Amino acid sequence: MDDENIKDLDYFVDIQPKTQIEFYEAVLEGLSLPQKTISPKFFYDERGSKIFDKICDTPEYYLTRTEIALLNDIQKELYSLVEPGSVVVEYGCGSSIKIKALLSALPEPSHYIAIDISKSHLISTAKEIASNYNNISVAAICADFMEPIDWPERASFESLKRLAFFPGSTIGNLNPSEASQFLKYVRHLVGDEGTFLIGVDMKKDAEIFNRAYNDEEGHTADFNLNLLHRMKKELDADINISKFSHKAFYNEKLGRVEMHLISDAKQDIKLNNLEFSFEKGESIHTECSYKYSVIEFSELAKKSGFSVLKNWSDKRNFFSIYLLKAF
Repeated sequence: MDDENIKDLDYFVDIQPKTQIEFYEAVLEGLSLPQKTISPKFFYDERGSKIFDKICDTPEYYLTRTEIALLNDIQKELYSLVEPGSVVVEYGCGSSIKIKALLSALPEPSHYIAIDISKSHLISTAKEIASNYNNISVAAICADFMEPIDWPERASFESLKRLAFFPGSTIGNLNPSEASQFLKYVRHLVGDEGTFLIGVDMKKDAEIFNRAYNDEEGHTADFNLNLLHRMKKELDADINISKFSHKAFYNEKLGRVEMHLISDAKQDIKLNNLEFSFEKGESIHTECSYKYSVIEFSELAKKSGFSVLKNWSDKRNFFSIYLLKAF
C-alpha cells in the first residue's frame, strides 16, 4: 500500500488473504458441488461495493435506512451505556454513514479501527472518518473478518474498553453455526470487558423480503451478476454472462432470503481447461441472509459468550440492534 494513501491513518495492517488465489479455489470447489455455491464475501470487490451502496439507496431496501434511523433514535441511551474513551472496532466498514452515527453518539471515543476485505473501500472509509473526527485516532485492518483476528500490536489501548460494531445484518450471511463461530471471534477480540453492537434483520412478511432483494432498478441483480464479471475478469473464465439471471426469494422454512444465479440455458463455464456444466434452470447459490426473532438471536449470542445488555427495534419490528456484553 502506497504510504501516501494511508498518511492520514494512525496505522494500517494488511493481512488480506491472497484474494485471487482464494477466489479461484472457492470457485473451483463451489462449482463442483451438487448445488453450485460461491460465498457472498466475493461480492465485495471495488465494483461490488459501489453497487451495494446503490442498493442501500433503493426504496425497496429498508435495511439501511431503518438501521440508521434506529441508531439515531438510541443515541442518548448508547451514550449512557458505553464507557467513555472506548475503542471502536467496526467489522465490514461499507458506507461511513452508520459509523458516523455511532461515533457521534458515544462519549468521547478514543480510537476507531476499521476492518474490511476490500482494501480500496476500507482505506476510503477510514480516511473519511479521520478527516471528520480530529479527536479520534483512526486505523485500518485489511482482512477477512470471518477469520479470527487478534488485537493489533500497534493498538496500545489495553486499559480501555473495546466496543465492536457490526451493522447491516451482515451476520445473516452466515448460517447459524458460522454465525456462532464469528461471534466467538468477536468475543476473543473485545476481551472479557468488551461489548458488541450489532444490527440484525428480523423475520417478517415474505413479500417485504422479496421486494427488498429484487429492486426495480436492478441493482441487486447487478450485484449478484458481478460475481460472474469477477470470474471473467480475474480468473479468465469463459462465461456467457448474458445467459444467467438473478433470482432472490424468502425461504420461510429456513428463515432466510436466498440469492441465486440461474442458468437460462444449457451451457458450460470453462476455467483453466475445466468445464462446469449447467442445465437450463440450474443455479449457483450466492447468498443466504438469515433473519432472526429477538429470542432466536439472544440465544445465539448466549451460546457464543455474550449476554444481551439491551436490544432495540423500530416501530414496525423490521430491524433490531443489540448491545451485547462479553461474559
